[in-house]
Amino acid sequence: MSEVGAQKKRLRVLLVDDSTQRRASLKESLAEVGCELVGFASSAEDLLGRVQQDNPDVVIIDLDSPGRDTLESLQSVQSAAPRPIVMFTQDDDGSTIARATRAGVSAYVVDGISTKRVRPILDAAIERFQQFRSLTQELEKTRAQLEERKVVDKAKGILMKQRGMTEDEAYKAMRSLAMSSNKRLIDVAESIVSAASLLI
Repeated sequence: MSEVGAQKKRLRVLLVDDSTQRRASLKESLAEVGCELVGFASSAEDLLGRVQQDNPDVVIIDLDSPGRDTLESLQSVQSAAPRPIVMFTQDDDGSTIARATRAGVSAYVVDGISTKRVRPILDAAIERFQQFRSLTQELEKTRAQLEERKVVDKAKGILMKQRGMTEDEAYKAMRSLAMSSNKRLIDVAESIVSAASLLI
């Protein structure tokens, strides 16, 4: 996407800030850089509920120092409704930064929100979040494939032992059954493993 295209895309923002006085000025600042404030919450509110309700593109946390409850809320968001999260704070403590990063914060910025810097920070945080999500999904897919392979190998072993088949024959038999019954190979393999466990 070109820089112009990135600037044109309006970002839906949920702002978490304990200062209601800052809301109006922040709303104006965000509007200047192509962001629409779709919700405003305090750190004491149910953040996951607000994210699910407002469906923002990005969550901005503007707190002097994020507390444990806030960081736990962020973890809940990333587990149930993952979003890029940008934290603007005055807290430069290393342990707080580490906890925030572990909670799923995509960008941690010390020294408050600046209108000039906010959009590049948000764009970078969204890009980082998307890359991380892509890597996580790839890892989950690889893990699932490994687990499936283990089950298929176990099923092959059962057929080889019970039917006196070679490994190749066992695999072909499972594949043939999968095709004729319109099932996935893993489903057939799981059925064989389950049936064998009942006979033990």
